[in-house]
Amino acid sequence: MLKQTVELQSFADISEFIEGFNIVSTKFGADGRVYVLLINEIPEREKGMFVPATLKQVYTYKVLIVTDKYIDEVVIGNQKYNYHYVQPLQNHLLLVGARCSYYAFGKHDLNAKVCDYDGRTVREFLLGDGIQSVQVTEKGTIWTSYFDEGIFGNYGWDDPVGANGLLAWDEFGNKLYENQVAEICDCYALNVVDEKEIWFYYYTDFSLGCISGGLDQSKITFMNPEISGSSGFCTDGYHFLFDGGYGKHGTFILKKNVKPGSLSNGHKINFLNEQGKPLIADKRDFRKNRVLFSEGSLLYQVAVEQL
Repeated sequence: MLKQTVELQSFADISEFIEGFNIVSTKFGADGRVYVLLINEIPEREKGMFVPATLKQVYTYKVLIVTDKYIDEVVIGNQKYNYHYVQPLQNHLLLVGARCSYYAFGKHDLNAKVCDYDGRTVREFLLGDGIQSVQVTEKGTIWTSYFDEGIFGNYGWDDPVGANGLLAWDEFGNKLYENQVAEICDCYALNVVDEKEIWFYYYTDFSLGCISGGLDQSKITFMNPEISGSSGFCTDGYHFLFDGGYGKHGTFILKKNVKPGSLSNGHKINFLNEQGKPLIADKRDFRKNRVLFSEGSLLYQVAVEQL
């Protein structure tokens, strides 16, 4: 397979904003800006294994809103929930925790928090346990995908919210869509392009699905990318840049849609930083036609068209 090496230049350095904080996640928003979620201290795992949903002490979060021209920050203090993702939601910010617990009928954690840009809570609601990814459209539709524990149940959930692997919600947490077609045991990757184009990749089939036409008239098509265990992908609708899959998560494969339902064999791509060294990403995100890397305090991005 043909190999290509691409050197990237960082577009932002967030070092002056992260002193005393830890990076939780770096995500694209539908607006094209980058949203970095920070916490002042990483919570300890329960019994050294389980990610806690609620926290035993108060923590402070920060959200950085990053472009190549400016960086804004929002401080969200006095929090006792373990959040992992942040997205812009209309004129607010949406924080989501990957885990939430069920205690009894009508008693469960609310793992989604909507905040204003002064860090004040606007509302909270449930999005379910075991969330793998959260992406919000410009119009405010919240898409959530789930890993195996969120599908088959854990943390007290016998009837998990995410049992079907992929859902959509409105900005108040009302369910708009639930997958009824794909047999998802673990939704490895999600890419929400817009209201009428939502891509997802899942186990056990390792199929790539596309929901098109909008929620009112949606249809789903599938193709086999011939990659096992990819953790993310971006696309311009014709070209697809995939994470390399099991045992190859530091490499990438660029494929193209040669005919309906079929992708080319593609070629491997290795990314380098400004020093010409392999780009070792601490965090990554795939959205629309771009992939985002964070290496230390530096942020990099590349679009499939550039490759």
